[in-house]
Amino acid sequence: MRAAVLNAAPGRLEFEDLDLDAPGPREVLVRTAAVGLCHSDLQYLDAHWPTTLPEVLGHEASGVVEAVGAQVTATVPGDHVVACLTAFCGRCRYCLDGRLTLCVDHSRLRTRPRPALLNRHGAEVGRMGGIGAFAERMLVHENSVVPIDRAVPLDRACLLGCAVITGVGAVWHSARVRPGSTVAVLGCGGVGLAAVQGARLAGATAIIAVDIDEHSLAQARLLGATASVDATAEDAVEAVRRLSSGGVDHAFEAIGRRATVEQAFAMLARGGVATVLGMVPDDQPLRITASELFLHEKRLQGSLLGSNRFPADIPRLAELYRQGRLELDAMISQRIGFDDLESGLASLRAGGVNRVIVEFG
Repeated sequence: MRAAVLNAAPGRLEFEDLDLDAPGPREVLVRTAAVGLCHSDLQYLDAHWPTTLPEVLGHEASGVVEAVGAQVTATVPGDHVVACLTAFCGRCRYCLDGRLTLCVDHSRLRTRPRPALLNRHGAEVGRMGGIGAFAERMLVHENSVVPIDRAVPLDRACLLGCAVITGVGAVWHSARVRPGSTVAVLGCGGVGLAAVQGARLAGATAIIAVDIDEHSLAQARLLGATASVDATAEDAVEAVRRLSSGGVDHAFEAIGRRATVEQAFAMLARGGVATVLGMVPDDQPLRITASELFLHEKRLQGSLLGSNRFPADIPRLAELYRQGRLELDAMISQRIGFDDLESGLASLRAGGVNRVIVEFG
């Protein structure tokens, strides 16, 4: 099959023909239909986060099941499926407690007796998160995909597997936003727009979008933000405090930078919770006013892919889209073919786009 491979980082993707192994007992072979481009892909391309190379990147994916292993029960050939990075064992203490994103055995689920992918030199090629969606086909563990209603177009369904489940999940699961809450969302790309929608669906009365791009702010207002702040024109913390009468109950950081995490914490009201969704590099240590942790009972927490329970969450989100209550179409800025993958990544890097969708033939 044809795939886009990262052979060196920082670097560029190279199209190659790879040999794909047959599905193991609990594996699923999926024909890739659509992949959303995510800023985490750029983190690996630019070597801000390490990974073992060579590797096929891409993870926000949808497709059609072509074959399944002998022990697979979660899906059957012909199913339309969405992939998710948080494969789970279902047996460890975190899985049994419903905290699937913290599964201690998810790496083991990707272990197999033979490489899934080999390049023309006979060398093993990795798959990002056990998915590797920048390819014509994906070979994944059955606990990495979930079937969805065929009424949901696959070019929109792919968004559910990362951007939407991260943003909405953080609001619903990680922060548990209650009706009447006040919310700020820092960064209105794909994940931030999903957080805005999650806050709207949760019944937040004030949703303040913060960004440096007017197009992104306009999209946030379209999808449910009640106010917006252009961080290039005014101090974001002061603006949010003014708009929320002293601070918000919840702030969601969807960028992955030290400065914006610190801003999210600073704009909280007493008892507020700042939830970090972005991939902040380890070489960017955070500095917050520690006394506010105990004097004002503020909290700073992280959220991995929205603390999701994706086998239940993704079908529910798909149904909300089908009902017209979750907007996916407006989150898509651009659609491209697989051959134009590099141009799509360049658009994402340049900014001013929310989600770029790669559509396979």
